Amino acid sequence: MDSDFRVPRELSELQKKRAQYHPELPPCLQGIAVRVEFGDSTTCADPSSANVISRAFPHTFGQPLAHFLRATAKVPDAQIITEHPPMRVGVLFCGRQSPGGHNVVWGLYKAITILNPVSVLLGFVGGTEGLFTQKTLEITDEVLATYKNQGGYDLLGRTVDQIRTTEQVNAAMTACNDLKLDGLVIIGGVTSNSDAAQLAETFAEAKCPTKVVGVPVTLNGDLKNQFVETNVGFDTVCRVNSQLISNVCIDAQSAEKYYYFIRLMGRKVSHVALECALQSHPNMLILGEEVALSKLTIFGITKQICDAVQARAEKEKYHGVVLIPEGLVESIPELYALLQEIHGLHNQGILTDKISFHLSPWASALFEFLPPFIRKQLLLHPESDDSAQLSQIETEKLLAQLVEKEMNRRMEEGIYKGKKFNAICHFFGNQAPGSLPSKLDCDYAYVLGHICYHILAAGLNGYMATATNLKHPVNKWRCGAAPLTAMMTVKRYTRGPGAVPVGKPAIHAATVDLKGKVYELLRQKAPSFLMDDLYRNPGPLQFEGPGADAKTYTLAVEDQDYMGRMKKLQEYLDKVKSIVKPGCSQEVVKAALSSMASVTEVLSVMTTPSFGGHQPL
Repeated sequence: MDSDFRVPRELSELQKKRAQYHPELPPCLQGIAVRVEFGDSTTCADPSSANVISRAFPHTFGQPLAHFLRATAKVPDAQIITEHPPMRVGVLFCGRQSPGGHNVVWGLYKAITILNPVSVLLGFVGGTEGLFTQKTLEITDEVLATYKNQGGYDLLGRTVDQIRTTEQVNAAMTACNDLKLDGLVIIGGVTSNSDAAQLAETFAEAKCPTKVVGVPVTLNGDLKNQFVETNVGFDTVCRVNSQLISNVCIDAQSAEKYYYFIRLMGRKVSHVALECALQSHPNMLILGEEVALSKLTIFGITKQICDAVQARAEKEKYHGVVLIPEGLVESIPELYALLQEIHGLHNQGILTDKISFHLSPWASALFEFLPPFIRKQLLLHPESDDSAQLSQIETEKLLAQLVEKEMNRRMEEGIYKGKKFNAICHFFGNQAPGSLPSKLDCDYAYVLGHICYHILAAGLNGYMATATNLKHPVNKWRCGAAPLTAMMTVKRYTRGPGAVPVGKPAIHAATVDLKGKVYELLRQKAPSFLMDDLYRNPGPLQFEGPGADAKTYTLAVEDQDYMGRMKKLQEYLDKVKSIVKPGCSQEVVKAALSSMASVTEVLSVMTTPSFGGHQPL
């Protein structure tokens, strides 16, 4: 069913200028013909999960990586795609809106229509609900005119954000068959791409001709793995939030009498909070991953903040800024256990206003200790992925109240001799997702849209569009496609190396790596951030001039060129094959055997589940 749905946009002069910007394409995507090079069959990062995933996804597990190259590239066995028959493709938004999402649609439309003007791109209005009900909008130049390089998802909108139940999957397949779609592109994050993987497997089993492609678009920055360096929207959201945080920092330093507690969106992980801390230099960051690792209680966190407040007061500093990630509440052991018990009672059909009477004794005691506003928020029904409604739980207010209570106690007992503690709380939730996207997000999204087309043109199903080497200019980016199943893991619910995988394979959110370079950078700077007020304002988003091409610390510091390394490794292996041939000298064979035996032994150890402290989730 075609729809005339369309949100009219009246653009400001700045928006009009942004709309005129045309993102650059990497050399491999320029021109009519593109080569695609296939690598070896893929596996998954956790070898102990491979059997479980392969059984659950027999049609799509183990597919090869794909690299897109210039048509003139001299690579043996690389296919060249020169024919572009008419194609019908559907596209939909899933998950929280992320700046740059519209450019994925634009890039996909541009690739489809340039290579064959008869091809059609259909947008599903209202996300997955639009897919189920076949409510579509044909994407045209006119439709896209006021959405190029613009924020939000309002071109198409989004709704329930899941394709999970049998009824939903069947409705999606019916829509694809009825609309005669050659491809379906799903724009979203971790959960949406897990659903895309299952949809691709189901389509393959049912011999549905529609190929499914995923695109990593999520402001949380948690869809990270060896194939995906960052997500569309993360750069913009961090830049916008960092400017807001910096403004608050300067206000705190000017008034010299308030502590600001700022909660940042980002779901269960702390990537946004970590990046914003490195960009804006607040006094403290309560990192959820640190709290979970150290099993720090709510009282332990309170003491940590109070000790910092007291230390600053001894230097005559009675102001400060504390960043709190949205998912912190699920990282605090006792609050997480309480949430799990509440959600279990919800699943049993217990009415919300009766749940407190069914809690276990320890949970009931904790529940009664908490302020009434937090109790009410903890009782909210969980979201579709069974997580708490994190955006609705005001952890920053809870911590501010507990810190104020403890500082008053210390003052009464003469432990603290400074000025009275005053707190102001903020939640930066909806301020950034609708922002005009940064130059990086505009370029990245547009390129991914083009890659989606080439994935479909190559006849691939169950893949994610990828671009790597992103910390360098666009002309250095590497474009490819990775199987969604290669990004999957299986959650395990028992600890230790002998844990048995249980549950359903899925793409899981990547947490902050506490052994990574970005976290190490924060740890180096944290003491000076705490005491020296080194507040930094990155300023507003720039689209040209100084700062326009700046990259996030998360992207710039880490050395993530996995796809490039895989290609380099293949070159070495090919070189070994060309040197060690029948007829070569005995010394060459011996040297090759010795080296390969050593490498094999090291790699065998590294790929065991317990290597490097790796433990089941």
